Amino acid sequence: MKYDVIIIGGGPAGLMAAVAAGEYGAKVLLVDKGNKLGRKLAISGGGRCNVTNRAAVENIIENIPGNGRFMYSPFSVFNNEDIIQFFENLGINLKEEDRGRMFPINDKAITVVNTLIDKVKSLKVEMRKGTEVKNVLYDQHLKRVKGIKLVSGETLEAPNVIIAVGGKSVPHTGSTGDGYPWAKKAGHTITDLYPTEVPITANDTFISSKELQGLSLRDVRLSVIDPKKGKLIKSHEGDMVFTHFGVSGPIALRCSQYVVKAKKKYDVKNVPLELDIFPQLNEEQVLIEIEKLLEEHSKKAIKNVLSGWIPERMIPVVLSVSGIDSLLVKTEISKDSLRSLAHSMKSFPLNATGTLSIEKAFVTGGGVSIKEIQPKRMESKFMKGLFFCGEVLDIHGYTGGYNITVAFSTGYTAGQAAAMNMWEE
Repeated sequence: MKYDVIIIGGGPAGLMAAVAAGEYGAKVLLVDKGNKLGRKLAISGGGRCNVTNRAAVENIIENIPGNGRFMYSPFSVFNNEDIIQFFENLGINLKEEDRGRMFPINDKAITVVNTLIDKVKSLKVEMRKGTEVKNVLYDQHLKRVKGIKLVSGETLEAPNVIIAVGGKSVPHTGSTGDGYPWAKKAGHTITDLYPTEVPITANDTFISSKELQGLSLRDVRLSVIDPKKGKLIKSHEGDMVFTHFGVSGPIALRCSQYVVKAKKKYDVKNVPLELDIFPQLNEEQVLIEIEKLLEEHSKKAIKNVLSGWIPERMIPVVLSVSGIDSLLVKTEISKDSLRSLAHSMKSFPLNATGTLSIEKAFVTGGGVSIKEIQPKRMESKFMKGLFFCGEVLDIHGYTGGYNITVAFSTGYTAGQAAAMNMWEE
């Protein structure tokens, strides 16, 4: 059987590639080794599907720390506003939430998945589920794609193949790193793979004792510190939660890649983190607040004075870090001790030992080198008719709709360019 375009992978990038190629009149086959299409899409945004982000393109690029500048070209073909228009034209009304995140009004990811699949079907795209690809076939002499060979032994011919199989994160959705050997065989470089947008592990006593487990903090700042020079590497503000193994939540996920990179760069076991409970105040202002509270409750033990001002469960830990007995009253605490307490609230120390594994990460860092891809086409610079899109590429963003935007944008760009190859030949 011969096709114009074969797409491997039925996630957000693959499905959008199928839409674009189908719209441009190509005879398209989409194959996926799983029995359900759009599995990662169905669990995204906590099952609500954060389809994109409504920020300005510049702002979106800033939130794609892994080679975000590459995205200027795909965004010139299909950007976040195009994504919004696309889904609304299909009858999915979207709503904007905090930080520009866009969700379907009914909060159901499955609606997005089913509507996208229905759109692909309407374009007469052939879809084969439960179909595993063994190899992508190349004519090494002509430097062009010939088709694919399935695990079943069947060979399918096509002058254009789009690899949209994802990275290595969330493997139960089908992302198990299948695309990297196929890319290598075509001459591509695979940059080091590592977990991003993943919970951070720590070995502090208050973590191992689980005394803070489950404690959520809002509007705090988490910073990753250079383990050798003591300088700030990266900080993020927002929400965080303590776990039985370390920290998680939006800002921990955003800081995770910097922990991974610092650990590798300096070959250290631990990377220091600092938690700022009051990012809107400086240390002197925090000290003034503490003194004011102690003045108002001069007969009370300091642990009771702080109650209601900082989270209850953090009080004994912060006091311990500051070297202050929790039963002392105002007259028994020195100015230096109070300064130490203010400092602990602004720079509460954590020892990151690393992160959870790449399989537990939301996103894979690293992948097919973007230096070897034509950005306005998503086509290989080495092999005619070979395209890459989505997480298989060395592009990654923070959570908040940025990765799915990359997937949809690169997918549409690849699908369109693959179909246009057909008209050029």
